[in-house]
Amino acid sequence: MSAIIVLLAGLGAMALGYFVYSKFIAEKIFQLDPDYRTPAHEMEDGVDYVPTNRFILWGHHFTSVAGAAPIVGPAIAVIWGWAPAFLWVILGTIFFAGVHDAGAIWASVRNKARSIGAVTGDVVGARARSLFMIVIFLVLLMVNAVFAVVIASLLVNNPSAVIPAWGAIVVALIIGQMIYRWRINLLTVSIIGVVALYALIGIGPNVPVELPASVAGLPPNSQWIILLFLYAGIASLLPVWILLQPRDYINGLQLFIGLGLVYAAVLLSNPTIVAPAYNADVPAGTPSLIPLLFVTIACGAISGFHGLVSSGTTSKQINRETDVRFVGYFGAIGEGCLALAAILATTAGLATLGEWREMYSAFGEGGVGAFVQGGATIVSNGTGLSEAIAVTLLTVMTVLFAGTTMDTGVRLQRYIMQEWGNIYNIPMLKSVPVSTVVAVGACVALAFGAGGTDGTGGMLLWPLFGTTNQLLAGLTLLVMTVIIVRLGRPMWFTLIPLAFLLTMTTFALLVQLRTFYEAGDWFLLTLDVIILVAAVLVLLECVGTLRKHFREARTAA
Repeated sequence: MSAIIVLLAGLGAMALGYFVYSKFIAEKIFQLDPDYRTPAHEMEDGVDYVPTNRFILWGHHFTSVAGAAPIVGPAIAVIWGWAPAFLWVILGTIFFAGVHDAGAIWASVRNKARSIGAVTGDVVGARARSLFMIVIFLVLLMVNAVFAVVIASLLVNNPSAVIPAWGAIVVALIIGQMIYRWRINLLTVSIIGVVALYALIGIGPNVPVELPASVAGLPPNSQWIILLFLYAGIASLLPVWILLQPRDYINGLQLFIGLGLVYAAVLLSNPTIVAPAYNADVPAGTPSLIPLLFVTIACGAISGFHGLVSSGTTSKQINRETDVRFVGYFGAIGEGCLALAAILATTAGLATLGEWREMYSAFGEGGVGAFVQGGATIVSNGTGLSEAIAVTLLTVMTVLFAGTTMDTGVRLQRYIMQEWGNIYNIPMLKSVPVSTVVAVGACVALAFGAGGTDGTGGMLLWPLFGTTNQLLAGLTLLVMTVIIVRLGRPMWFTLIPLAFLLTMTTFALLVQLRTFYEAGDWFLLTLDVIILVAAVLVLLECVGTLRKHFREARTAA
């Protein structure tokens, strides 16, 4: 099939989702109020609570939630065929992710910009909040530890990406000053930032950077992991306007230019999708499509991590409540577009079906490597750019998104620690420096404590990330549904997605239980049980709250 047909169908459906469905949700379900005084104004402190231009905030939100996940998930899931991955990305973006992301921002804004876990305590109860916080902590720990490994691996394997990846930080620092201190026009700032970023991408292949083969017994990937955590810890302490916002904003522009190149290359070269629409001949050991598709593709369809960003950093920067639709729902659309590009790159970027089957010879194969290789081929054929520049461009795009997600993830972990300090009255955790050290320390302890000198300990928990992350998304939708019911508004637009998601995720957790048991992996088996029990208890608490509300409503009637 022509890749152009798939591209236009996907973009057309997502455009309808934003202009029609999101407008209905914003006006009828969330009832966004342009005159509502948001926490960014009410609690403005110039550090975390900062009223922000919606375009800049969209850049922060989108690049923070995107990371490498909307590339990795679809690039692995096409092993079942391109059609199931395509349908889940498109339908998930429109009816699941957009509602989930915007709804989490809205719920947090209406509750003093607290995290969705803390909000649970008010709308459901203290027990549900405590259980929810455990799931949230595990997801953040997994994201931060694993993304450090992913970025380190990309920098080691692609030395040409080092200068652009780290140079982007300097560009972001300058842009932050230009926007907030020097008050330069946003369009001018955007042009300068994009030109500087792409100049660095042009320099990268000519000035590759490699770390020493060993420093204190640590290989290059471990050295990068330590540097990344040091950077993320420092970045999480800085006011959001200095680095976080401008870095994410310019990365968002860079992504859309990168996506524009990929999409333009598809339109110009019209590659053929060589992968089957539905792959009936999957490699031995490949799990069943249902339910694993719905936890393999998380970001790009729906992801619980988005709820943490929405209710963690984004809600503290919303200028007007009506910005929630653009920042949250359109942010999900942006990620859906990235996932769509990953599907096209990994199914139309290879020359033959045989080459594609060789790339996908086992479940878990493909991923970022397939995206970079296939995407670079499409871009090179369609635009005439050299293969080396195209590879560097896509690698830098992946590294920058993973890096911004890690920036936000560490800051979110610090927020969670501070919320625990407030909830359980632990004075030390209320301190910003202490909570940051604890957050970074937990990630480093997992990375090197479980992984040794390689620093890959985060990968130990990675098999549970998909299910835990989707479980978190379902629980976030569940809390949103409770809030909507208490306000007397229609609940079906959140209830149906959460019922589907919790069903598939619970099914996947049970499948994993069997897998871990048969493999004798007692650690992951135990953790899987803990997560499953916590989710069931939160679900029961929410159901109890809903039943109580309905009883009270009947009595009042």
